[in-house]
Amino acid sequence: MTTGSMLAADLVVAVLAAGGWLGAGAAAAARNRPVALGLAGLGLLATVGRAGTITALASAGWWFAAEKVVIAAPLSLAAVIVAATRLVRVRGEIRSAALALLSAGYAATAALLVTVLHGYPASAGAGLLAVAGTLGATALSWRLLGGRPARATLVVAVAALVTGTGLTVAPRAAPAAPHTHTYPAARPVGEPTKRFTLTAAKATVTVGGHPVAAWAFNGQVPGPELTATVGDVLEVTLRNTDIERGVTLHWHGYDVPNDQDGVPGLTQPAVLPGQQFVYRFRADQAGTYWYHTHEASDVGVRMGLYGVLVVRKTPATGVDVTMPVHTLAGRALPEPRTAPTRPGEPVRLRLLNTDSTTHRYALAGTAFQVAAIDGTDLTGPTSLVDTAVRIPAGGRYDLVFSAPAGPVGLFVDGRLVWSTGPVTAETSGWPVLDPLGYGAAAPVPFARFDRRFTLVLDRGLDLHGLLPRYAHTVNGAADPDIPPEVVHLGEIVKFTIVNRSLVVHPWHLHGHHVLILSRDGQPASGSPLWLDSFDVRPGEVWEVAFRADNPGAWANHCHNLAHAEAGMMLHLMYS
Repeated sequence: MTTGSMLAADLVVAVLAAGGWLGAGAAAAARNRPVALGLAGLGLLATVGRAGTITALASAGWWFAAEKVVIAAPLSLAAVIVAATRLVRVRGEIRSAALALLSAGYAATAALLVTVLHGYPASAGAGLLAVAGTLGATALSWRLLGGRPARATLVVAVAALVTGTGLTVAPRAAPAAPHTHTYPAARPVGEPTKRFTLTAAKATVTVGGHPVAAWAFNGQVPGPELTATVGDVLEVTLRNTDIERGVTLHWHGYDVPNDQDGVPGLTQPAVLPGQQFVYRFRADQAGTYWYHTHEASDVGVRMGLYGVLVVRKTPATGVDVTMPVHTLAGRALPEPRTAPTRPGEPVRLRLLNTDSTTHRYALAGTAFQVAAIDGTDLTGPTSLVDTAVRIPAGGRYDLVFSAPAGPVGLFVDGRLVWSTGPVTAETSGWPVLDPLGYGAAAPVPFARFDRRFTLVLDRGLDLHGLLPRYAHTVNGAADPDIPPEVVHLGEIVKFTIVNRSLVVHPWHLHGHHVLILSRDGQPASGSPLWLDSFDVRPGEVWEVAFRADNPGAWANHCHNLAHAEAGMMLHLMYS
């Protein structure tokens, strides 16, 4: 069983434990002895089962079990002791055990809520609130059952509530570096050799024969494809016609100078209606990339403010196809198209995932190689056949092959999006390529790590804003309260990224590609993987590293853009 499966199992047995004890208490209050004893048995078995899942999670890493060991386990143990002690003394009417069983249920529920609402890391405030909730609910039930709660119970409950609330909502220390700062002047890169203008505006586009309301660059979704050759100097003028929330251009995966990165409030102000901003940078990275707005990006990208950027080493030869996959107003893009090829003709399919969720791609009818991932060429790619690739949100794979005599088809999540002729194939059962073991290995270029950071990804109740919200968190905090990671120029930096939530987080650091070192303790064994977007699945632990060689203030966030909007965004800053 994977750690992700164990996290889900732990929640299931926690719910069963709470439900068993609470149900037993309710049945006892109704004087239904058989049901009360049966549900109490369920509660006991589930509590014992949760002890097993907590032990397994702790062995996978303290990150996965901290609050469970420190808070949930003592509460669950108290629940068992209280309920069992009272049950073994019951000789007559089962109703006399109702309060003890309900109290056990409240303790088990509090233990569950600590995981669901608080998460990582364990804190004294969360523990005290769990105790307060358990005692307060017990006192109320005591009263409803006709008794008088002990004064000590009420005093302890109130003290725990006041102290726990104070610890939980107390203002945190200000981040070590500000989230906003002055915007530096662009570094000179010479006269532009390629000029583009992108105008953002509301538009109506046609998808599958249906009109769809969109936000578009130059009236089209995706926006115009921008192409360059290594050595070109690109100048892109961004204009905003009527997007009230503002727009910017972020060059996803392209390690531009910081002042060209397009992050509002960090590298530039947002471009409001009637305004413009000029980006200028040298094209020195060949590969497949994309651009999108980074202002209100969860909405803007979904509405259509994105496009493809391709930088080639030399002018294109053979068939060179870009395939940005997107979901616009619930409709899948691109629409299917057919492009015949000549046998033996070299073909390069540039696959881009511009959505916020992972997509599965399958190339039928030919053997192929994965030549590049996230714009970086792989070493020693081998031939693959009947094999799918899974591309995370923001990621890109370049597939290359020689056109065969028969038809070839590219399927995305089972939907045919590109073909060279009539083709049908059932690809759902194909194995998925693991890029960490693909291609020829090479020594890790880093002999040491000067700085290390751990990012624990989770969900929790964020009480530090104007209104409470259920946020996606990093190390227990949500943007803008996550302290930035501060590095120095030239340092080798190692990230350990832990996902203890139940959803996938595609991680994306701006301005740098990271070298994948390991996943779940297993070192990468194939071609060196330099990625800018990678899926951290539930229960996974990734170790990655990079050289701090691009000074500035950089966004570091989940590229499920709804998650970033809900708090999973922090910053890397050079000091």
